[in-house]
Amino acid sequence: MDRYGLIGNPLKHSFSQGFFNDKFAAENIAAEYVNFEIPAIEEFKSIIKDNPQLKGLNVTIPYKEQVIPYLDRLSENAQLIGAVNVIKIEQGKKGKTRLTGYNSDIIGFKNSIEPLLQDCHKQALILGTGGSAKAIYYGLKQLGVDGTRVSRKKTSANVLTYTELNEEIMQVHTVIVNCTPVGMWPNVDDCPLIPYHLLTKKHLLYDLLYNPNETLFMKKGEEQKATVKNGLEMLLLQAFASWDFWK
Repeated sequence: MDRYGLIGNPLKHSFSQGFFNDKFAAENIAAEYVNFEIPAIEEFKSIIKDNPQLKGLNVTIPYKEQVIPYLDRLSENAQLIGAVNVIKIEQGKKGKTRLTGYNSDIIGFKNSIEPLLQDCHKQALILGTGGSAKAIYYGLKQLGVDGTRVSRKKTSANVLTYTELNEEIMQVHTVIVNCTPVGMWPNVDDCPLIPYHLLTKKHLLYDLLYNPNETLFMKKGEEQKATVKNGLEMLLLQAFASWDFWK
């Protein structure tokens, strides 16, 4: 039986295992999807070695960037972004395993947010600097929206801190995407520390989180008449794209 799976840490709230196993059962696909919760990326080699029936893996926090040195090649998007969330596993000649890294986050995000974009949405604040934030940056760029990353610490001249988000910046950056885990269940009373009182009806707030269905980030945006959306559709679309890469 073919096997697919997910690597990351932690994985107890993972969506992928239930989604793919339900898909396999519904479509009579002889396959299973399992979680590989590993404490360090160095254990990735053992997963590949100990599971010869593996055909594909998803990658989540914190390994979307750390897994790249273990792969044989990257797709154009994955190379551009510098983060991988899908790995296709193929058996080559003489039993050598070939690992190809893809990024389906960018596909899911672009297809999900594009219908919401209006002429006033030309610049975005991207909250976070991890692998998902990188995919969102390039996804927005491909849609004609310039992105600026926001972090708690000043890591480079191209990164803003939350304390630098003044009225002028908030007025210009009418798209705000939360790529951090802040506000995820069970910490539903938390939200990114942006000046919500400066939001307007022109703003679009997109939260990559989907649990809870409406985060505090989204609620505070709605209070200012902003358009809001969670990451559930993106999650589904990136899962569809994962399967397309594996087939």
